Amino acid sequence: MKAILMTAIGGPDVLQAADIPEPALTTPAQIKVQLKAAGVNPVDTKLRSRGVFYPDALPAILGCDGAGVVTETGSGVTRFRPGDEVWFCHGGLGGAPGNYAEYTVLEQAEAEIKPPSLSFEQAAALPLVLITAWEALFDRARLQAGQSVLIHAGAGGVGHVAIQLAKSAGAIVATTVSNDEKAEYVTGLGADRVIRYRDADFVEDVLQWTGGDGVDVVLDSLGGETFQRSLGAAKVYGHVNTLLDPGTGVEWKEARNRNLSISFTLMLTPMLKNMTVARKHQNEILNRCSALIDAGQLVPLVSQAFALEDASKAHEMIEQGHMSGKIVLK
Repeated sequence: MKAILMTAIGGPDVLQAADIPEPALTTPAQIKVQLKAAGVNPVDTKLRSRGVFYPDALPAILGCDGAGVVTETGSGVTRFRPGDEVWFCHGGLGGAPGNYAEYTVLEQAEAEIKPPSLSFEQAAALPLVLITAWEALFDRARLQAGQSVLIHAGAGGVGHVAIQLAKSAGAIVATTVSNDEKAEYVTGLGADRVIRYRDADFVEDVLQWTGGDGVDVVLDSLGGETFQRSLGAAKVYGHVNTLLDPGTGVEWKEARNRNLSISFTLMLTPMLKNMTVARKHQNEILNRCSALIDAGQLVPLVSQAFALEDASKAHEMIEQGHMSGKIVLK
């Protein structure tokens, strides 16, 4: 089969097309999937440039997100049969092979039926960002109907689904974007307040918008200075969730004075630590989101779909930054 191998730590050029044997079932509960599309996420570029999570794992196949058709099932599989269309977040961290390939094998518990209304490209774009946004907003921050939330980078991969999830839950949404085109897009998603961060101080804007109170929840996907300043945009007893390591230079006085709750979201943890219950919960998130998708309340944005052999170009585009939506490999 065709696959893209990460042959070394380095730039996009270390992603090399290769012909390798198709994976085979090794347990009765596994399924084999012919991949139709794979999502490309920022974590893929970080693993490529910094190294995968496991020692001596190269060459490795990257790509956590996948969507495709079941072609073979183990003798103990009860949830799927050949021909079923599935989506999942599995592999790609240096342990189990990822989805930059034509086929993959995974346990039946790790996949779910693809939302019928989505193309394979749309489905492959979603699992990681959906689970991330859901865990951040609802599992960590406990966002409720009527509460206000500031979602940074609202047109980005996590941001554009986070806006839609927050609105579906009845929350009031502010978001930051870089330009007018993205502002128009997130307004169409239902954002109640759009802040062009190049033209306005997002903290001052949020405080003005909320009558000086701040928002109930902040979802930070940018880290660094944005995380630090976001502490001042949250209301007293509010919550700030970040997807990144804030680093060692954070001044926590503002957070303490406001009695803020601070939390972190790394949706890869259940995969890295082989946490069966947590992974089951993440699949439940996919099923709940599937219902929203088929009801028209959650629409993914695939900004570009590359051929599998152009994986390096997809990585280059992500590393250039300021993207809207997601990139996938066909």
